[in-house]
Amino acid sequence: MDILSLVVPCYNEQDSLPQFYKEVVKIVSEMDMVQFEFLFVDDGSNDQTLNILKGLHMQDSRVRYISFSRNFGKESAMYAGMEYAVGDYVAVMDADMQDPPSLLPEMYRILTEEKNYDCVATRRTTRTGEPPIRSFFARCFYKLINKISKTEIVDGARDFRFMTRQMVNAILSMKEYNRFSKGIFSWVGFKTKWLEYVNVKRIAGETKWSFWKLLLYSLNGIIAFSTAPLAIASITGFLFCIIAVIMAIVFAVKTLVWGDPVPGFPTLICVILLVGGIQLFCIGILGQYLAKTYLETKERPIYIIKETEQSDAHT
Repeated sequence: MDILSLVVPCYNEQDSLPQFYKEVVKIVSEMDMVQFEFLFVDDGSNDQTLNILKGLHMQDSRVRYISFSRNFGKESAMYAGMEYAVGDYVAVMDADMQDPPSLLPEMYRILTEEKNYDCVATRRTTRTGEPPIRSFFARCFYKLINKISKTEIVDGARDFRFMTRQMVNAILSMKEYNRFSKGIFSWVGFKTKWLEYVNVKRIAGETKWSFWKLLLYSLNGIIAFSTAPLAIASITGFLFCIIAVIMAIVFAVKTLVWGDPVPGFPTLICVILLVGGIQLFCIGILGQYLAKTYLETKERPIYIIKETEQSDAHT
C-alpha cells in the first residue's frame, strides 16, 4: 500500500484548520488504497494553531506536527515538511482551502496510472477576489522572469503539488537558504502535469502575503534564478561611458569650431543626478546579489524546530 504524506504549512491558521482537517479526512476516506499521514508545520504561529494541531494529533494518530522556534517563512515550512515526510508520495498544500482537497484523488490517479509523470501541479486560471493592482503586478512578474530566466515558471502556479519520492529527494538536495520553491520545482526537472482550476477564496482569516512581501519574494525569485540584472547593470554602465565620450566630443567641437559656449550649471546638475542615479541603481543590483551570497556563506539552518508530536510524547 502506498503512503502519501500531506504537508501543510501553517501560520496563524486557527480559524481554518478545523474545517480543513474535516474536509481532507472526508476526501482521503474515499482513497482506500492509500495510507495517509498529515504533516502540519507550525511556522511560529502566535495564535492557537499549535494547540489545535496537538488536539488533532490526540484524536487522530495520522496527524503529525512540527513547530518552529519562530516564524521562518513558508519556504522553510515546506522544506521541513518534505524533509520529515516518510511517504512514497508527498503533496504540499495550504490550510486555507485555496488548494482544493477534492483534487487529491485525481492527482494520485495521474501519478499511479499515467506512469510518465513525476509531479502533478496546480495553477489558477483566474485571480478572482484579488485586488486588480496585485493581479497586474503578478502577471508582469511571471512575464518578466520567464524572459530573463532559463527556468520556466508557470503563471498562476500554486505550491499545491503532488510529487513522487524521487522528485522530493531532488528538491531536498537543494539546501540553499534563500529559497524560491516555484523556481526550484521547475529547476529540478521531472515531468509535470498541470491541473487548472478557478481561484478559490480563503475560508477564514486573512492572507499573510502583503503587497510588500510579495514584491520582496518576487525579487528573491529573480535573483535566485537569473543573472540578467547583473548583465543589465554592466550594459548600462558601458552605454553611459559611450554617451559621456560622445557628449565630450560634441561639446569640444562646438566650442573649438563654432565658438559656442557650453551650457553650464543646469546641464551639469542634470547630468550628475542622472549618472549618480544610474550608478546607485547598478550598485543596488550588485548589493542584492552580494547580500544573498553573504547569507548563503553563513550556512545558517533553513529552520529550527522547537517541538514535534514525538518530543511532546516523551515529556
